[in-house]
Amino acid sequence: MQGTVDGFSYGLVTPVAAFLMACLGGALGLRCTTRSLRHDDTFKAGWLALGATSIGTGIWTMHFIAMMGFSVRQAPISYDLPITFASLGVAVLMVGIGIFIVGYRAATALTLVTGGTITGLGIATMHYLGMAGMRLDGRIDYDTLTVALSVLIAVVAATAALWAAVSVHGFLASLGASLVMGVAVSGMHYTAMSAVSVHLHGGDAPAGPGDTATSLLPMLIGPAVFLILAAVVVMFDPLLVMGEPDRHRTPARAVHRPGIPAPRYVPTYGEPANWSSRPAGRGARRAVHRAGHRSQDW
Repeated sequence: MQGTVDGFSYGLVTPVAAFLMACLGGALGLRCTTRSLRHDDTFKAGWLALGATSIGTGIWTMHFIAMMGFSVRQAPISYDLPITFASLGVAVLMVGIGIFIVGYRAATALTLVTGGTITGLGIATMHYLGMAGMRLDGRIDYDTLTVALSVLIAVVAATAALWAAVSVHGFLASLGASLVMGVAVSGMHYTAMSAVSVHLHGGDAPAGPGDTATSLLPMLIGPAVFLILAAVVVMFDPLLVMGEPDRHRTPARAVHRPGIPAPRYVPTYGEPANWSSRPAGRGARRAVHRAGHRSQDW
């Protein structure tokens, strides 16, 4: 018996909420990755790990919020907890591998393609592993070409996200990149779901979308809390929010009098504490030298 599949049981509520979660995870991940790439310090691995966990958790949360709106009219749906949380672990692990490749192997074309491919395959694996955790009285089949298209979308989206992490400057630009990433990840999800067909084993057993939401909602609480805490960490680091300070800005020319040493250079936020002062120009050194000779003549 062919099951009647509905992917929008709550209308636009679940697609919009899922899109926002994908954008949040993408924004946090991109800012953390950018922070680690442009400001090398002892916390580089920590920022990369936080970025990978944010992206993986955001995509996983997006997937299962969208799945709250998925229902089969003739059969109730439940989820196997070990497989469901294993899909979260796969997402974080494979996204982390891709991000660490870019973070420690320089942002070349080869590393971006390699990292993006691994990350995209991780996103696709998370999706289909999560679908394997679905339990209903029937069999789920997939259209092969549509599945291949969804995997391609995931790889392209992940590669574009890593490129944005190493190329996009500033908060607003990163916000735009996270919106694009949210569209791409949501597009991948709904493309993959369009490949689904359900063949039921038993007779009619009407079930509403509330059954699916009831089983999924408790599992989403922990990942959602993590994303909120990650957002708090980002908000308390100015480099993560505003981006890299402009160290090469030309300062206003100050009036310099012979014999008076040039002012010391004050390091900006994020520079090493032992940053040496800027050397004075050749003209200034000559002026100081002449002033010294005049003082000796007196």
